[in-house]
Amino acid sequence: MSETTTATRPPEPDFSAITTEELRAYRDAENRFRASSAARTILGEPDTGAAIVWQEVALPGRDVPVRVYRPAPTGDDEAATRTDLPLVVHVHGGGFVGTAVQCDWTNSHLAAGLPALVVSVEHRLLAPDSPLANAADDGWDVLQHVVRHAAQWGVDPARTAVFGESCGALISALTAIRAREAGLELKAQVLVNPAVDVTETMFDYPSIAEYAYNPTRALPQLRLIQRFAVPPGADTSAVSPLYADDLSGLAPALVVVPTQDAVADHGRRYAEQLREAGTSVRLTEYPGARHAFLTLPGLEPQAEAAQAEILAYLRAALAK
Repeated sequence: MSETTTATRPPEPDFSAITTEELRAYRDAENRFRASSAARTILGEPDTGAAIVWQEVALPGRDVPVRVYRPAPTGDDEAATRTDLPLVVHVHGGGFVGTAVQCDWTNSHLAAGLPALVVSVEHRLLAPDSPLANAADDGWDVLQHVVRHAAQWGVDPARTAVFGESCGALISALTAIRAREAGLELKAQVLVNPAVDVTETMFDYPSIAEYAYNPTRALPQLRLIQRFAVPPGADTSAVSPLYADDLSGLAPALVVVPTQDAVADHGRRYAEQLREAGTSVRLTEYPGARHAFLTLPGLEPQAEAAQAEILAYLRAALAK
């Protein structure tokens, strides 16, 4: 993976009629734009206190690219060479489009400010031949790999959190459930504008109706995500955290909900169910903010406040 100097953003296609070939072409062009310097005015400049590199995580049968953020070395700070940094495994949003680069602003600030090692998973994107289970496996498998090789990565495996946005928050929520089942203790899960329901009830929420086409054309994209998420005949509830059999005993959660968001009620309902199950949860709403606002500091004035809240929450959760 690499960043480009300049790129032109492609026009949004008709998602209701898009072919597989058109989707791939759009996805490639959109991700080139998100990884370009031209996009920085929208996506924000990375914190200069973090060093950012691409790496490959070798997993059985596949290699998964990850974008790694580590505190940059300074004259009087040894954070960059520490071997006991807390670990934050991040999953970017987008569903069928998206790249870890679009989250450089927040992830670099977390790496520098906590300080911590942030590993952002360049998971397989949704497509006709790549269901949500693939992306969920990428998130979980990368987490397991880094924890198992903690010394090699320079992290303290006892201080680990997961963090995701939109579809990435869905993957992070599934990862938190799998971690509990595997006996891997997480200190926190941060879920930003999570979409946590891809079952037949995915659209049965007031926020979906209210924000289907404003401030963004969310509904056609959500329909495409649902179409790709699960192969025909498969169990949609298995990849819908909202329908998990048991939400007790999970890592404490921060659920961040922008109010002008079609999936705002997904986040509200999930926070409610976590609380009912006895899992510690903080629900914070950002009035007037729209979906993906955390990745849009150049457009969304509340992005800085949300980033500061996430930083403070993780600092407390990952403290020694």
